[in-house]
Amino acid sequence: MLELDRRRVLAAGAIAAIAAHGPLRAQEDDDVTQTATYSAMAMQLTARSLDRLPDETAARAAILAHIAEVEAQIRTSAIFVAQYSGKPVKLVVLPEYLFTSYPTRISIPDFAARVGFAKDGPEYEALGAMAERLGVFLAGNAYETDGAFPDFYFQTSFIVAPSGEVVLRYRRLLSMFAPSPHDVWEAYLDEYGLDGVFPVAPTEIGKLAAIASEEILYPEIARALAMRGAEVFCHCSSEVGSPLATNKDIAKQARAFENLAFVVSANTAGISGTAMPLSSAEGNSQVIDWKGQVLAQSGDGETFTAFAPIDLSASREARRTPAMTNYLARQRPALFAAAYAAAAEPFQGANGMIDDGAPRVPERDYFNRAQELVIERMIKAGVIS
Repeated sequence: MLELDRRRVLAAGAIAAIAAHGPLRAQEDDDVTQTATYSAMAMQLTARSLDRLPDETAARAAILAHIAEVEAQIRTSAIFVAQYSGKPVKLVVLPEYLFTSYPTRISIPDFAARVGFAKDGPEYEALGAMAERLGVFLAGNAYETDGAFPDFYFQTSFIVAPSGEVVLRYRRLLSMFAPSPHDVWEAYLDEYGLDGVFPVAPTEIGKLAAIASEEILYPEIARALAMRGAEVFCHCSSEVGSPLATNKDIAKQARAFENLAFVVSANTAGISGTAMPLSSAEGNSQVIDWKGQVLAQSGDGETFTAFAPIDLSASREARRTPAMTNYLARQRPALFAAAYAAAAEPFQGANGMIDDGAPRVPERDYFNRAQELVIERMIKAGVIS
């Protein structure tokens, strides 16, 4: 069996580590057995860029005001869904970076200081109070600061329980222009362990996990979470909607059926406060069942119409049944462990933002340069021509 140091395994070998050492430690879930059918709702809302606001004080005030507005939108929508379907709304998923939009040419430390959510900050306090008043699990996405990594932010998908507690924090692993835990890998593992990289939250509405934005295109992330027991993927996104099948639409269905898991995917209804046309990233919020079937899909604009029942009894039975369609049980992670480990060399390695043993924030051109180097190594290794 391939021996890998779990603490130092590269991202490309994360599934190899699972295969070599067995599944990541499952969280205790003895009390999470029976789950009544409930409604999940993907809120398609307009993200707001804060770039034009004068300072951090104005930006922070705008975030809290926006959270208050969203609460009213969720409440009225949830009442309608419960009356329409007869199933109460227990899970609400918000779009990617709803309260801040994405960073433009601002530096990483400046953006972190301006709009980064602190773990114990007022933004999470407001979101927790909202989830408690509404009695829902609230999944969202924000740029989060971390005292262990000063001046950094991590794009973080979070889940807040009806108790007001943040029960899951997933830091995006694959991003074109944002720091990843893999960029400070050893320091990050020292702080959180590998369990903190692929978190799954056992709850009274099922085992919940989060996937950020375009990470839905990478099967390894969903698979690693499914191997920890994830039953519902909360997908916060900001993407181009289309009447044609987009790459992300296809991937959402694939991630669902190959893992026998539900996908609740919330897209933005455009991004305001920028020069970009408002409707450039909107539409196609979806709820997809464990067979990969789209149960509900929104059109354009702000809407709650991507809602559907989540009935875990059938998916749980399918996961327990020997069958050709039980793709999760038929998977053989150990089969691919050596191939993943051997293929890691040309690709982006760990600790790219570690300098002299300490985390260091890079210049903005780091991200393009890093990918250019990967492509050069792939050509040299014969991976691409």
